[in-house]
Amino acid sequence: MNLKFINYSLLSLGVISCAGGSPEDKEPKKNVLFIVVDDLNNTLGCYDHPVVQTPNIDKLAQNGIQFNHAYCNYAVSGPSRSSFLTSLRPESINVLDNRTPLQDVLDGRITMPYLFKQNGYYTMSIGKVFHRAGEYDDEKAWDEIHKFKATELGKQGVGRNMTDDKLKWCNWKITEGGDMDQQDGQNAAKAIEFIKSDHDKPFFLALGFAKPHDPFHAPKKYFDLYSLEDCDPPELPEGWTPPYSHTLPGETKTFNKFTDQDKREFLRSYYACTSFMDAQLGKVIDALEEEGLAENTIIVFFGDHGYHLGEHNWWNKVTIYEKGHNAPLIIVPTEGDVAGTKTDAMMEFIDFYPTLADVCELENIPDYLEGESFKKVLENPELPFREFTNVIVRRNGMIGRSVKTKEWRYTIWDEGNKGEELYNELEDKLEYNNLANDSKYDDIKKQMKELIVY
Repeated sequence: MNLKFINYSLLSLGVISCAGGSPEDKEPKKNVLFIVVDDLNNTLGCYDHPVVQTPNIDKLAQNGIQFNHAYCNYAVSGPSRSSFLTSLRPESINVLDNRTPLQDVLDGRITMPYLFKQNGYYTMSIGKVFHRAGEYDDEKAWDEIHKFKATELGKQGVGRNMTDDKLKWCNWKITEGGDMDQQDGQNAAKAIEFIKSDHDKPFFLALGFAKPHDPFHAPKKYFDLYSLEDCDPPELPEGWTPPYSHTLPGETKTFNKFTDQDKREFLRSYYACTSFMDAQLGKVIDALEEEGLAENTIIVFFGDHGYHLGEHNWWNKVTIYEKGHNAPLIIVPTEGDVAGTKTDAMMEFIDFYPTLADVCELENIPDYLEGESFKKVLENPELPFREFTNVIVRRNGMIGRSVKTKEWRYTIWDEGNKGEELYNELEDKLEYNNLANDSKYDDIKKQMKELIVY
């Protein structure tokens, strides 16, 4: 089937029919519903947040496995997605920013959806899966690609920019219209349409939700879930400053001017967008269950990287702190008595590809993948997996590298020439007390440095 690429501003109501099939297969292959959410951190009910309302994500966690230590390999969309969809570290795939097209560096390597397609799956991309469309995507990997935009009504509303327009993206809006006037409402509707259609092949359905990514626009009913009084910003330790000017990106001066009102509005709008996305997720999962497909569909739900909501006085991503590196991950497998479990097994996003290929018993898995299969954790969430994880960032022409164990995080800038940071993860979970300059931790630093992957 030739690729169908459709760029929507309004929902199309066409019916999808999956041609082909393998009637000789005695046991049906597992379907995959792969849901990636833009800028979603673990500010969720199931991750014990006291304010944010995410009943559908919480229900998903009750039906599957919640990972408490899932880590992206670069905390911004382009590098993160290029990395986990190829199972190659950002430096290996050579995507270290949002401007590098995947097709310029892919060099014939097989992306995860393309491997599923080669194994007889019907593959569909809805919303943002790869970072962008066209040369940033792997169009040959998909039988269909669907993109949506807010309607003209959905673009209207009342709101404000929290930085007096210094940062154009940093704005919220209570929008006119309903869910279907927003991109994610249409994303969910297209996914439901596909789920309810006839399937002659197993499917790999990749669904990319846009919210809570900025700008923070959502219908009024989701903003109404939160009052400003409920949105308490985090408190920084008295006198804390970043260890180095390059520890955080360049917008710190703008965020340093945030008033208490600005911070509370930022939180409220992020929470509202999260609840809006959660409602769309619920519709998709309901359709999967109604069609009797849930029992044979592996569901993977995660944020493409972490996100700071005022920790370190930072209100964005692109850091190698825990808040930038760690992201929510929930997997609902098709087998095993694992419903409602939480695992402390550490994994990296490059592990998605080999794990799903392993669970779905795909053939011709590339031998160059840098991730590892954590299938054993899906069968027994109490088992450990990785002992440490790695993340990088490019800043001011240099690379920052950070390695994380359960007890420590160690970071070097420009191979140590521009500084180092060391945090005790058990005693200093938000990483405010840099121990790198204390000589009594020299042995720890040496041990951690040996774990950095180049």
